[in-house]
Amino acid sequence: MDLLQWLTETQAGEFCLTVLVSMLPVVELRGGIPFGVAAGLSMPAAFLAAFIGNMLPVPFLILFVRRLFAWLKVKVPLVRGAVNWLEARTEKKKEAVLKYQTWGLFIFVAIPLPGTGAWTGAMIAAALDMRLSKAVPAITAGVLAAGFIITCITHSVTAL
Repeated sequence: MDLLQWLTETQAGEFCLTVLVSMLPVVELRGGIPFGVAAGLSMPAAFLAAFIGNMLPVPFLILFVRRLFAWLKVKVPLVRGAVNWLEARTEKKKEAVLKYQTWGLFIFVAIPLPGTGAWTGAMIAAALDMRLSKAVPAITAGVLAAGFIITCITHSVTAL
């Protein structure tokens, strides 16, 4: 059995593939749960895989995104425009979170709309110099809330 066959034809493979899909920026848990269900996972398994995948990059983003962006702008001029765009986008969202810090970060991540997920939340936490001990629980709670909403929507759609 090759890797592609394992990923698409076994429960463990479908779980791992859902984790990987949910690690992607923009897709995150919001796309991971429906993906996992469509791949054949049960709703709880899809939720768990998407949650794990969405949360794995968060601490690394909070700790390293600012240094990575600075390095990329100097060493890889080709991506400078994209990095500047991401920083500007994060800067715009930062004001909404700044007022309420931890609660603001939770609410921001919990809203299941494009551009409001764990990746952007982690970048905002980094921009605000939030400590991991404050940012990770807020982002985790936000991802759980968004996951609950997306699971309910996915369940409603699949029940039709």
